[in-house]
Amino acid sequence: MTATQAGEAELLRGLLKTPAYRKTLVLCALIGIPVSLVCFWFLAGLDELQHLLWESLPDGLGWEAAPWWWPLPLLLVAGVVVGWVAARLPGAGGHVPADGLAMGGASTKVLPGVLVAATASLPLGAVLGPEAPLIALGGGLALLLRDLARGPGTPQASVLMGVAGAAAAISVIFGSPLIAAVLLIEVVGVGGPQLVAVMLPALLSSGLGALVFTGFGRWTGLKTGGLTVKIPGPVPRLDAADVGWGLLLAVAVAVVLRLAVGVGQGVAAFVTRQTVARTALCALGAGGCAAVYALATDRSPAEVASSGQALMGPMVGNPHAWGVGVLVAVLLCKTAAYALCLGSLRGGPIFPALFLGAAAGVLAAPLPGLGVVPAVAAGLAAAGASVLRLPVSSAVMALLLVDSLTMTPVVILATVAALVTAELLPLGRGRRRPEQPEGPQEPQAPAGQRA
Repeated sequence: MTATQAGEAELLRGLLKTPAYRKTLVLCALIGIPVSLVCFWFLAGLDELQHLLWESLPDGLGWEAAPWWWPLPLLLVAGVVVGWVAARLPGAGGHVPADGLAMGGASTKVLPGVLVAATASLPLGAVLGPEAPLIALGGGLALLLRDLARGPGTPQASVLMGVAGAAAAISVIFGSPLIAAVLLIEVVGVGGPQLVAVMLPALLSSGLGALVFTGFGRWTGLKTGGLTVKIPGPVPRLDAADVGWGLLLAVAVAVVLRLAVGVGQGVAAFVTRQTVARTALCALGAGGCAAVYALATDRSPAEVASSGQALMGPMVGNPHAWGVGVLVAVLLCKTAAYALCLGSLRGGPIFPALFLGAAAGVLAAPLPGLGVVPAVAAGLAAAGASVLRLPVSSAVMALLLVDSLTMTPVVILATVAALVTAELLPLGRGRRRPEQPEGPQEPQAPAGQRA
């Protein structure tokens, strides 16, 4: 053991002996339970509202499915509400999804705006995921519970509590507490003893959160829309064609998604002034993309106007139900709607990107020597890496989703290829993920978001 390693080990032992840190660790373990309960009901409520708006309401009005024009009024309402929240409420409804995934800045003051904006965006058809509102909800609730329990109020303790709350909130929406832990490692961006100090509370909280989500899901029978992909049949062995096509697919996915993020950042700058009107206009544009898709394919507009998390598993499990024309149409229309929503509405950037990566993989699967499993694995890894720019998180996410360690080489190579491509493209340089604050303060809206 080197002198540096010995010093770090001694520093960690000293930290674990600190009464304030031990109290924070206990609080984080306890916080995982109430935070997970609140997040469970929040996600279940969003899922039920989406089912009501997109299935029950059209059926009650006499349609077998939502008509082609259905997304237009829903997303117009979403744009008006989110624009008003961004202009009037503290925190502007949360960070702009085009800026990536942020963990810092949890505050109880911003929670009302975050909840209203997420409720107006996600069930009404925003092409965004629930992960960003969950992070804000988990972190804000953790700090609120810390204050009620009169826990340590130091900046370091506040960071730990916020991270633990975020971990408890997102642990199951990705299908595994492991993904939440790895995401936190890369997003928080600390190392050495600091990494262990942050991850111990996060792992405790996310593990308990997973148990609570699982128990309540079985007890109530409600769904929260977790992200899962089940690929039927035996997993094929990798060969040179899988790797070669996977690398090309990764580069293509990275180019398209980085272009979408760049457009989203331009949209965010566009809605800076006249926030309500311009946000509504962009949201209506996303609804128009869904309507065009429905008219062109005679399929449900919800296949575009959604995060895609509920569709990804059936699409990968039964790729023959999606013809080449339908896959091309959903990729074009959903990418355009995704770019508009990234800069105007509120939610997370991950789920739609993963859907687009999986759809690109299904489309490319018939190429000579390729197959559905390696193509989807490469598409998922490339999508995560190009949008988040977090290589380890993206690789772990893709491997856990396809549930096959055999795909590890193609996933890693696709992750690296996509990340290098995304970094070399001159897109979105001015709006990289914001720096993380050191304590629980009200986050400043990014430059392209302020009203």
